[in-house]
Order: sequence, then C-alpha cells, then structure tokens
Amino acid sequence: MPEWATFAGFAFVVTAALLLLSHASSSILTDSGTRDLDADRSPAPAEELGEPTSDTVHRVDGETEGETITLPKSGVEFRPERVRPDPEDGQDVSDFSTASLLANVAFSQGLFALLLLVGAWYAEIPARAFGVGPLDPRAAAVGVGLGVVLYVANEAGAAVGARVGLGVGDGERLRSALAPETRRGWIVLLLVVLPVIAGFEELLFRGALVGVVAAGYGVSPWTMVVVSSAAFALGHGAQGRLGVLVTGALGAVLAAAFVVTGSLLAVIVAHYLINALEFVVHEGLGVEWTPEGA
Repeated sequence: MPEWATFAGFAFVVTAALLLLSHASSSILTDSGTRDLDADRSPAPAEELGEPTSDTVHRVDGETEGETITLPKSGVEFRPERVRPDPEDGQDVSDFSTASLLANVAFSQGLFALLLLVGAWYAEIPARAFGVGPLDPRAAAVGVGLGVVLYVANEAGAAVGARVGLGVGDGERLRSALAPETRRGWIVLLLVVLPVIAGFEELLFRGALVGVVAAGYGVSPWTMVVVSSAAFALGHGAQGRLGVLVTGALGAVLAAAFVVTGSLLAVIVAHYLINALEFVVHEGLGVEWTPEGA
C-alpha cells in the first residue's frame, strides 16, 4: 500500500534542500559581484598599471580569470581557469575545467534524482502517479512542440524584461561556465548533463509535487501547479528578478501541460529542448537576442 505521507514529506524535504542551496548560491554570487565591482572602482596600485603579468589571464570576453561561480540547486563551486593552450599538445586546460564542472553538475542532479526514486520505491508510490506510463511517441511529439514554443517565449520574455530594466542576474554567466569548447564536451552536455537536469527537475516539480500529491491526497492538481511553479521559480533565484519571473511562468506552463497530458515524458522533453536550444543558440552559434549591455 502506498505511503503517500512518507513520500510527500520526503519530496518536500528534497525541495527545501534545493531551495536552500539555490539561496546560498545566489548570496555567494551577489557577494562576489559586489566585491568585484568594489575592486573595479578602487584605484589600482602603481605597479599594476603597466603591462599585465603572466599570472593574469583574461578570457576572450574580457573577464578576468579566477572568479568562483557557484551553481544554483547543486552548490557546485567552479573557478574557471582558461589558460592559453600548450603549443606542444594543443590542449586547452579549460577543456578539463569545463569537463569537471559538467561532471559535477550531472552527478549532483543525478544524486538528487536517485534519492527521490529511492524514496518513491520505499513508499511504494505507483509510477502512474508520477505520470509515467508506456512509451508514447505522441507524448514525445507534444513535448517537442511545447519545448520549441516555450523556448521562443522564453527568449521574447528575456528580451522584453532586459529592455525594461529587469536584472538578468547570473544566468548568462552560469550558462557560459557550463558551455563546452570541444565537440566531445557538447556531446556530454546535450546527451548526458541536460537530460539529467530536465529529468530530475520534472520528476520533482511536476511528477512528485503535482502528480503524487494530487493522487495521494485528492488535492486539485491545479492547486499544486501554483505551489510547484512558485518553488521552481525560487529555485532559479541566481538568475535575477527576470530569471525568477520567466522561470516561474515556464514552470506554470510545464505543470499545466503535465496535468493536461498526464505524461511526465512530455514535460521532460519540453524542458530539455528549452535548455538545449538556449545553449546551442547562445553559446554554440553566438546569437544574442537581448540588447547589448542590458
């Protein structure tokens, strides 16, 4: 017999842990940005006004190396070390740094997903409560269409928000840190990391918080759409006010699609496509829709 209360409590504990990690990450990023801004405003010592030393390495986009980035929802800390490639082997050290970051993200998100699945197994929660059923190509097709539409809406919302002065936060910096520079890195990102992230977040925010709670307690799934979407938005606080608003809206649409279709597969596919298209368009093709400097 399913132990709905046990699993619901476990799911809310996992959600709370993610929100705490996200809040801590946002605070670290904000403090880091404030220190960087203060340092930029401080007069440089005389010896630093000359030619840069060999210990100072600048990225192509102008950022100074050595800045620590903490990823939301995982607590992973990453310090980019993009040094010049060794002419003897032609290998850029940054490839290893990015690979380590991708591995850490995949591991942390995968670990949370595993804990959630173990909790569901222990509580004997039926798969159908999560929206899991026989593989349905129609659900996958719905996910593809929904993902493309939501990606376009996401870009439009970000562009409008940037024009009216809503902060974009550290979303672009986090995305840039995750963006690989080799073909192998892109394969790992698109075929391993992003599927793990999409699968875990949909399993938690849509499958558990909407599907399982509604099935176990007779609560209206639309009520849980509001609750899960708010939690989903708060989990992306590192992306600034704009990121929270846009992510909350996306989460609400994904949750509504989950309720209407009853399929976890559909929303996983849609979520994956939103993230994948964002990486490919911005980091792979170098296309930016928001006004420069916004």
